[in-house]
Amino acid sequence: MRALLPILLTLSLASPAMSQSPSPVAPWDQAFLPPAPAWNGASRALLRPASDPWATDFERDPELDFSPDYAATRAWFERLDAASELIRLEVFGTSPEGRDIFAVIASKDGATLDPAKPVLLVQAGIHPGEIDGKDAGMMLLRDMAFYGRDGLLDRVNLILVPILSVDGHERASPYSRPNQRGPRIQGWRNTATNQNLNRDYMKLDQAEMRAMRGLILKYRPDLYLDVHVTDGMDYQYDVTYGFNGENGVWSRSPAIARWLDNRYKPDLNAALETQGHIPGELVFGIDDANPRAGLSDGGLGERFSNGWGAAARVPTVLIENHSLKPFAQRVLGTYVLMETSLRLLAERGAELRQAVAEDSALRLQAIPANFTTDPEPAYRRSFRGIRYETYLSPASGREEIRWLGEPDPEPWDLPFYGSRPTLTLTRPEAYWVPAHRPDIIERLRLHGIAMEVLDAPRTVEIEMLRLVDPQVSGRSNEGHVPVTVRTVTPERRSWTFPAGSARVSTDQPLGDVAVLLLEPQSSESFFAWGMFTEVLNRVEYIEGYAIAPLAERMLAADPALRAEFEAKLAAEPAFAADGDARLQWFYARTPFHDDRFRLYPVGRETR
Repeated sequence: MRALLPILLTLSLASPAMSQSPSPVAPWDQAFLPPAPAWNGASRALLRPASDPWATDFERDPELDFSPDYAATRAWFERLDAASELIRLEVFGTSPEGRDIFAVIASKDGATLDPAKPVLLVQAGIHPGEIDGKDAGMMLLRDMAFYGRDGLLDRVNLILVPILSVDGHERASPYSRPNQRGPRIQGWRNTATNQNLNRDYMKLDQAEMRAMRGLILKYRPDLYLDVHVTDGMDYQYDVTYGFNGENGVWSRSPAIARWLDNRYKPDLNAALETQGHIPGELVFGIDDANPRAGLSDGGLGERFSNGWGAAARVPTVLIENHSLKPFAQRVLGTYVLMETSLRLLAERGAELRQAVAEDSALRLQAIPANFTTDPEPAYRRSFRGIRYETYLSPASGREEIRWLGEPDPEPWDLPFYGSRPTLTLTRPEAYWVPAHRPDIIERLRLHGIAMEVLDAPRTVEIEMLRLVDPQVSGRSNEGHVPVTVRTVTPERRSWTFPAGSARVSTDQPLGDVAVLLLEPQSSESFFAWGMFTEVLNRVEYIEGYAIAPLAERMLAADPALRAEFEAKLAAEPAFAADGDARLQWFYARTPFHDDRFRLYPVGRETR
């Protein structure tokens, strides 16, 4: 770090980047980032002059490379609220450090939104350094209030969350995202509790995501846009986006995916192109050292917004603006995307609502889960790349990529790798969650999953799952120690659940979410996140002086047991040589053994 400080200090002195006010700067990150292709899109006409009383801090900055802090952002929106009857602020949560999490609602309906109108929900700042949606939203809301775009609200309503991770937003500096070109002061990727909110859509650990889920349940948005900025390879596209089920790929919400594919995507791409942007599908390079090795969809995991949205039947689009494009280009592209989304919802919102109703009625009996990248490419696709070269780096001692900032005139023909499920889950009629896990019941309730909570004990015939081979991870992830289990053995039981226990039917629109959360083999389950590790502990033992003679009696009394034991000795030399393991094998076959050891406590109600 000492060797780097003179370089960073020199770069910082070139601009007052640590100041929280707009001023002329030479963006420090251009000192080592690849050059950006020249851009002068038509969307620059959306900018208001710095002299305009409603110019945003972004627009007032001569370099268009500044985004205001939390206090300035909120103060600007409060001023807009006071000046326009179309705009109001709503606080919907509190961060771990005590900051209000707020939404800005644009509507002609007054205090209560008309349920007949579609709702567009735009979320910015789940990763606060990737803040394009906030500044674009400020411009669009201002233009609705004062500059003739209020007609957008005739048939649709807009909810903007300008900063979801408000604490991370305020851990700001010029050194937050070294792979991203602007703004010159950026928030931190994780929260005050060092959590990544974009991994929390299913487990709902964090106050911010719990609040966001509550806002979604309150307003039931028809379309949910989650605005990010990429990492990774350089390419020509400046606005990329994706959703589960794109291009006919399997989705939990096929009707929604078809609407997004056939109605939303063509019109959005046309609008962006008309304004001088280059839209593209959300893809990820599979090899950082070889840009032409191929592309992938990045997986379909439900811990991310687009994966969760498909499972929850909430039409969700994950936007990833390209990190190496200038901040102004990204902000203006996001403005066009938001405005076009409003127009499309106004025109075709009824079609989307029909698709949501169709998908919400689905009750798949076999549910694919645990997606991974397919080892074979699904097809080849044309890709608009940026020219690059390789060179021998004296720092790394190997060949490194040097992006040249020049659009390659010849499209790249690249293999595209999709995702495939590695597990199929069987949908039960219902789950039974015991009263001694109110935390699990509360997380289900926060999701909006319907359930019956017992007011008296009830004995039911259910299926319990014995965890055969649980493996505890050797490292933590998002504040948890993950656990995996490949094999489970079902056991029929008559079980009494006390008052306070919950029966969770899967015959509901969020039934798939319940399955993914409560099946222990699901990679998105509460069990997989390490929330049921207590069942991995055996709490009673037997001494060798007791089990050895008991085992000898068992061998003498049960020829079938003896045959099974001798076969295991012959097949497993390590077991045969381990006296403790041999005695434990017998102990597990006695009534003294802990019957609930590795017994998953959530019951399954099956036909």
